[in-house]
Formats: sequence, structure tokens, C-alpha cells
Amino acid sequence: MTTPLTLTDQRRPDGTPVLVAEGEIDMSNVGEFRAAVDRAAGVAGADGGGRLVVDLTAVDYLDSAGLAALFAHADRLELIAPPLLDPVLTVSGLADLATVRIA
Repeated sequence: MTTPLTLTDQRRPDGTPVLVAEGEIDMSNVGEFRAAVDRAAGVAGADGGGRLVVDLTAVDYLDSAGLAALFAHADRLELIAPPLLDPVLTVSGLADLATVRIA
């Protein structure tokens, strides 16, 4: 059974791609999440700016499979996350490699 996850592509006024995730990210839906992150990263690279924003403020759970999808783009990633995910992002080391804003 796949865990509910909604992914929405947006853009900031400056053209930076934003991927908004809502729900839980785990091994049951990580393929969809990884594809969305890869697609948004491709858009970011094609636009020349290279930055990718992933908004996780509506994510209630993020497991190691979801973290791995984010690590693949950590060098140009800006994460917006709820306080609930702060320990996961910190302990995993992702907060040391990517820009993380706790909202």
C-alpha cells in the first residue's frame, strides 16, 4: 500500500523551481518523490541558476529513502522544513550540506 503523498511543482517570482510535498515520504512512494526531485533539479539546472527549493512544511514523516533522494542534490538544495523534521535533517548530515530553513 502506498503512503499518501502530494507533490506540486511551483516557481518563485525569480524563476527558481519549488517542489512542494504534502504527506509522508517513505519507501512506498519514494520513487515518485525521487522522480519529482530529479525533474525539478533538471529544471533548475536548465534555467542556469541551479538552485532547487523543496518545501517539506506539510510533510509529517521522512524516512531514509526520502533522505537519499534529497542527498543526491544536496549541493544546490534549499529545504524548507517543519520543526518535526529538524532532528532528522541534522542527524543525517543533510543540514550540513544543504541550506535548511525551519518554518
